[in-house]
Amino acid sequence: MSAQAAKKPVKTELFASKAPLEWAVVNNGTLYTAQIPIDQQGVVVEGGIEAQTRQTMNNLVHTLEYAGVSTDAVLQVLIYVTDRSYLATVNQVYAEYFNAPFPNRAAVVVAGLAREEMLVELVVYAAVES
Repeated sequence: MSAQAAKKPVKTELFASKAPLEWAVVNNGTLYTAQIPIDQQGVVVEGGIEAQTRQTMNNLVHTLEYAGVSTDAVLQVLIYVTDRSYLATVNQVYAEYFNAPFPNRAAVVVAGLAREEMLVELVVYAAVES
């Protein structure tokens, strides 16, 4: 079986993007997902970095639940923010969603994200049933 054939999309109730992407795919016992701070209508939430981080984390929890797991299954998180000063707030919100042992993680400050109004994006890898 090819890797392409083994790749399975995770169907969620997140906004159906017009971009050529799935919100999450599973292959070989690993879930791959990227989450952004959009609501059910596909609009980036207002309210600054705390509101955007919370929405992004809620979207992640939703995706994980549809894959049959929780945040305990998360192995690694790559955090992208558009300003270094946002990291303290991201850490505060992030800590509400994860328990020890925490996932491996990296944080990167970038010049911008796909949508100009986005302040944060997460790339996440989690263990799931194959």
